[in-house]
Amino acid sequence: MIALIDTHTHLYTEEFDEDRELAIIRARESGVSRLFMPNIDDTTVEAMLSLCENHDECYPLIGLHPTSVDENWKQRLNVIRKWLDSARRFYGIGEVGLDLYWDKTFRKEQMQALETQIQWALEKDLPLIIHCRNAFTDLMTVFEPYKDTKLHGIFHCFSGTEEEAHKLLEYDGFMLGINGVVTFKRNLLPETLKTVPLNRIVLETDSPYLAPVPYRGKRNESAYLTKIAEKLAEIYDVPTADIAYATTKNALKVFKKTAKNI
Repeated sequence: MIALIDTHTHLYTEEFDEDRELAIIRARESGVSRLFMPNIDDTTVEAMLSLCENHDECYPLIGLHPTSVDENWKQRLNVIRKWLDSARRFYGIGEVGLDLYWDKTFRKEQMQALETQIQWALEKDLPLIIHCRNAFTDLMTVFEPYKDTKLHGIFHCFSGTEEEAHKLLEYDGFMLGINGVVTFKRNLLPETLKTVPLNRIVLETDSPYLAPVPYRGKRNESAYLTKIAEKLAEIYDVPTADIAYATTKNALKVFKKTAKNI
């Protein structure tokens, strides 16, 4: 069976309350061997940890999502830091970043929160899972001082231009996270990816969001990762097994603290 890694899934959210265990079984039966779970904010940590404690294939991350940055962001970030410093084991800092799609009110605060969490990633030598929506220029402004550091991670849900892809790839320790968007009609991501080396790509679902074709519009889940792998096999003109091998290898480079537990 082809072994795949879902580097970004939120199976702990309420969308899976009715069939969470079945979703994990379906993922396993589809060949998805590991599920990395970025946190959302201070309200989701316990649900995420509870799931991960009961399933060895689930790996928790910790961070404050940019859309959760509000007038109380410092207090919320302090809660996240306490979790990070606790006896719990986390495998990355995420999901963090910038999101100016819905609201730009807390743009400055989002940048400050991101800067703080970058420092955490460096301090703990953990991968950083970056969310960026309608904020590419600001993201590059924040990231510029870290180009030659040990900072590493994933630029989650990449769907940008060829120029943006190559600017991100200048950060040697980072991969581009590719999800169901690559299967959508009338998007340019397949053409962009033809200019991106396969050794810089990881797979993700971002479930319950962004389900790939033919499930678009429905709740996403990790079992659907196979559809993304199949689309990448088409783009790179290689067998799906080669996509699985390469992206799994890439994911373990990012999440190096789990690489020995294969």
